[in-house]
Amino acid sequence: MSRPVFHAGPGSLDTARAGAPVTLTGADARHAATVRRVRVGEVIDLIDGAGLRVTGTVTDVAGGTDAAVTLTAETLTQEVRATPELVLVQALAKGGRDELAVEAGTEVGLDRVVPWQAERSVSQWRGEKARKGVARWQQVALAAAKQSRRAQVPAVSDLVVGAQLREQAAAAVEAGNPVLVLHEEASVPIGEAPITATAEQVLVVVGPEGGLTESEVKALTTAGAHAVRLGPHVLRTSTAGPIALALLAQQLGRWG
Repeated sequence: MSRPVFHAGPGSLDTARAGAPVTLTGADARHAATVRRVRVGEVIDLIDGAGLRVTGTVTDVAGGTDAAVTLTAETLTQEVRATPELVLVQALAKGGRDELAVEAGTEVGLDRVVPWQAERSVSQWRGEKARKGVARWQQVALAAAKQSRRAQVPAVSDLVVGAQLREQAAAAVEAGNPVLVLHEEASVPIGEAPITATAEQVLVVVGPEGGLTESEVKALTTAGAHAVRLGPHVLRTSTAGPIALALLAQQLGRWG
C-alpha cells in the first residue's frame, strides 16, 4: 500500500534533517488526524510542493483545531524538475471540465497551468471571480499532486483574457519555446511537432467546448505557434490537454 502524502507548505521543510522531528500543522494536519486517521508508528510522506519529500515514522498525533502530526524524518529526497517544462494553456469551460483537465494533467506530469478566457468560453471569470478561480485550480492541482504522489505541485498562473494569449505565445516563441495549438483541422500530428533540445518550456493550448475560432488560430500561428492534431477524433476539452501532455511526456523521455 502506498504511503499517504501530505502537503506541509512552501518552505516548511527547509530545515528538515534525517533523524530529527518534523511537525505537520494546518489543514493537512487536520485531514491526517481526523479524516485519514494517521496513527503513531505509521510511515507517511510530507511534501513542500517544490520537489522536496520527507519520509518518516509518525511519533505523535494531535487532533482538533490545532491539529499537529509529528514524525521522525528518515529520508529526504528532492525531485529534479524536468525540462522542458510542460505548460497547459487551458480555456475556461463549463461543467468543471477545465478542472478535470487540470486534475488529469497534473497526474501525467504537468508543470504549470495558464487559465485562458477564450472567445467561446461559456464560463467567464471577472473581478474577484478570477482570483477565486485561480485559487480553486491551485487546490485541484494540489489534490491531484498528492493523489499521484508528486512532490512538485504545478503552479497556476493568473488568468489570460482573449488576445493576451497571442502576446504570451509570441514571447515564448521568441525565447525558443514551442507553442502547440490543438486543432482538429491541423495536418501535423503532435508527435511531429518541432521541439528543440534547448527549449525550456512547451506550451499546449486547448480551446473550450466549442473549440477555437479561426481568428484565434490565425493569431496564434501568426505569432509563431504550431497547430497540431491528436488523432482522427475530436476530444473534449477535459481530455485533450492531458492526452497531449502524456504524449509529449513520452516523446521527451519523461516516462523512460
